[in-house]
Amino acid sequence: MTTTATGRLFTPARLGELELPHRLVMAPLTRNRAAADGTPTDLMATYYAQRATAGLIIAEAATPNPVGQTYPNIPGIHREEHVAGWRRITEAVQHGGGRMFLQLQHGGRVGHPDNSGLIPVAPSPIALPETIHTPNGRREAVVPEELTVAEIQRTVADFAAAARNAVAAGFAGVEVHSANGYLLHQFLASNTNRRTDAYGGTVANRIRFTVEVVDAVAAAIGADRVGLRISPANPVNGIEEGDTADLYPALATALADRGLAYLHTVRTDPADPLLRRLRDSWPGALIANPANSGDSRDPAAIVSEAEALLAAGADLIALGRAFLANPDLVRRLRSGAPLNEIRESRLMYVGGPEGYIDYPALPDIAA
Repeated sequence: MTTTATGRLFTPARLGELELPHRLVMAPLTRNRAAADGTPTDLMATYYAQRATAGLIIAEAATPNPVGQTYPNIPGIHREEHVAGWRRITEAVQHGGGRMFLQLQHGGRVGHPDNSGLIPVAPSPIALPETIHTPNGRREAVVPEELTVAEIQRTVADFAAAARNAVAAGFAGVEVHSANGYLLHQFLASNTNRRTDAYGGTVANRIRFTVEVVDAVAAAIGADRVGLRISPANPVNGIEEGDTADLYPALATALADRGLAYLHTVRTDPADPLLRRLRDSWPGALIANPANSGDSRDPAAIVSEAEALLAAGADLIALGRAFLANPDLVRRLRSGAPLNEIRESRLMYVGGPEGYIDYPALPDIAA
């Protein structure tokens, strides 16, 4: 079979203290397979172990405190049971030769009392303009409570504690989630952050919370174990930034001297001028999630866009949905083998093994 493995994608890379065998990263993917209390399950250990050939696995979003929970069956990382559950997963992945970071995500206004038992919190009391999935069906979003400065500082401390828990659970590091319309992104965006104090208004003020979280997490576990995820101009969860071209270079510049493991940008086009500005602002590793081939089943198209992103300045390539349906994605992309089709979308979030750990791997392929 003709190989597609050309260029830099399948060459080794270094990320902090980690030596990666190639540049393909499994992006974090919420799958709703944790127990109701947020404890990771043995089913999750099977799922991640199946994908241990990724250069790095960034495990799905885990909440740093109870009020940060978004949807049902989301894993946490703020209780001893959570740490023990995640430890079983990291051990399974390490046994398969893999490496893992854990994404830390606070939902902010993307939450509901039916899910967490608590009123969601946010930079400003502006409700999500969508319904929320709960165990009782879709519910209207509630108006979140505006975080006080003291509560902001407690949230920063919760992120640092969650990072320490992640390392105790066997993760090589953590990814701070400042993307996709969740709490940190809500502070960045002008339509969800109407504050008039030091955390609102100017770009310098709106990036302050993300910078403080990253700094606290880096102080807790070491900067070279910390990544940051961003999603410039992503309107998901009702976000409107308004000044994307200024916002993200400012954030990258503010954190450029911290010695972080990486900056991870979502749905990135190699021709986007913002990618070049981020590359110029960011001295460390840059992970890019492709904008155009995310749902493709064509291995040549995926590899081609990945190589274009590497040529445009990225160091690593994060793929999400392709890893979801192909536990042996690295092997398929190397060989040019066709990819599995993703099952119906309802199976992504319903729990259980179907559409989760039952995607087939390739039979042996001659070298």
